[in-house]
Amino acid sequence: MAEYSAAHRSISDARLLMSITDYAVQDLLAEGTTPRTVLVDVRTPAEFETAHIDGSENLPLDLLLKNSSEVADALPGDAVVLCQSGVRSQQAAQALLGAGATHVHVLAGGIKAYADSGGVLRRGRQVWDMERQVRLGAGALVATGVLGSQFINPKLKWLSFGIGSGLVFAAVSNTCGMAYALGKMPWNTAQAEPTLESALEGVTATQ
Repeated sequence: MAEYSAAHRSISDARLLMSITDYAVQDLLAEGTTPRTVLVDVRTPAEFETAHIDGSENLPLDLLLKNSSEVADALPGDAVVLCQSGVRSQQAAQALLGAGATHVHVLAGGIKAYADSGGVLRRGRQVWDMERQVRLGAGALVATGVLGSQFINPKLKWLSFGIGSGLVFAAVSNTCGMAYALGKMPWNTAQAEPTLESALEGVTATQ
């Protein structure tokens, strides 16, 4: 019984050490136009190509989730994970903690908050950010279902119901199947798609 209690306390202590910390935008801005902090951007390659913080490395969320153990082992302890607004970086942080990382920093408010606070971004080919694409896609499908049920077939109302249910599930689970699907579309591909090896090499090179 005593051994069980000791083991239970050990597990509880380990869990207390595992945490996600917000990294303030103002702290990043204080580092200047080329931050010294290791920045890991988990947006899609096309979003990264559109605009990113100078010196950051692109490691798309789907690639990170498939290789969370390798990423957790390779990331330096002071690395900061970021995305467009903070949702995907939180998913990435949870995955890294589950894969063995003890502490993960997340840029509060994402790249949007950084830009809104006066941060300079390196810009390229312009593509809508994923959150905006999801809002357009979901809205268009809901509108199609409502109008279609009135003028084409009443059963099309279930399309709207399905999209609404999907959005509820996305909120509860903090995941988004539509974002994953849109990420595979041709307009969301970049000229240079990062591999796990190239992304981790870039991250370790900036330490």
